[in-house]
Amino acid sequence: MAEAALQTDKRSRERADFLGSTPFAAAVPTPLTADASTRQYYRLEGGPSPALLMDAADAAKEPPCPPEADERQRLRLGYGACVRGSANSLVAYRETATILGERGIQVPSVLACDLERGFAIVSELEGRLLTEAAADQQAEEKLYLAAADVLDVLRSKPAADFTGTWPVQAYDRLAYETEAGLLDRWYLPKELGRVLCEQDTAELLAAWREVLGQLSTPRHFVHRDFHAENLLLTEEGVGVLDFQDMMVGQAAYDWVSLIEDARRDVGERAAELVYERGVSGAEDARGFETDYAVLGAQRNAKILGLFARLIHEVGKKRYAAMMSRVRHHFAQDLAREPLRPVREVLERVAPELLQP
Repeated sequence: MAEAALQTDKRSRERADFLGSTPFAAAVPTPLTADASTRQYYRLEGGPSPALLMDAADAAKEPPCPPEADERQRLRLGYGACVRGSANSLVAYRETATILGERGIQVPSVLACDLERGFAIVSELEGRLLTEAAADQQAEEKLYLAAADVLDVLRSKPAADFTGTWPVQAYDRLAYETEAGLLDRWYLPKELGRVLCEQDTAELLAAWREVLGQLSTPRHFVHRDFHAENLLLTEEGVGVLDFQDMMVGQAAYDWVSLIEDARRDVGERAAELVYERGVSGAEDARGFETDYAVLGAQRNAKILGLFARLIHEVGKKRYAAMMSRVRHHFAQDLAREPLRPVREVLERVAPELLQP
């Protein structure tokens, strides 16, 4: 406890030193509710402009996945490298903000940063979270279609059209499989009290490998957490937050994130309208439908595992309230034909997961 307190005091001093070196030296930082990551945000009151302080302590000590690392090296480096994570890199934040901004998408800009210590000041987009603004069915449908407009812009150009200094990496087989594996690593034992034997684990992995083999080639930038609490309704339209973990993948991933939201129930009509937009605007409608089905199940398997870890290992009990919603999404995903191999394994080892 004493060591933790010392680390906290040290970080507080570093935060104050950083602020003192910027035009926001006189601003008062007010902590905001922490998200599922290790980043902490503070609203800066009394500064020269509306802004947030981002405290990404891990960015100062945990390197992102090396872009040149092969599969064996990534496995040795651990989970973050396997999923090609950015490790809260502030360079990633700055570069992905540039990518989105150059595509005409409204995002915060970086006003000051200390890459070595993991601090950044970013402009605060002023507006209401989409989850708050979508107060009734009519408003929800309109706002969700506006969010779909942003996704149409994001997929309008292949990722290869951008040349920058940050190596935005592609989702690949290892990344997808590692994330899906969080289901049997964390969710099954922690929530269902079920530890799979070696053979069952291998069969489930083989099933995921078969299912993921149906995905189209990754060609587009994907936000990877495109949901109502990361979208702001501003005077200029829909603004986007928390984009630093962006990767190159299948465009359908973000449409899944928007429709199958872990944090709120999306109205049936709004979901239908957004999905129809996703299919109709795709270069390959059938390929989009398959990508959506596969990535819906993969993403919700990952979320179930992540939330189970946050609840049982980190003590973030608030995620328990979201579990039933994600379970419902996952059951619906498993019912789709492209998921048959995974569904058949889970019917045997965890049949309750198939019940909406």
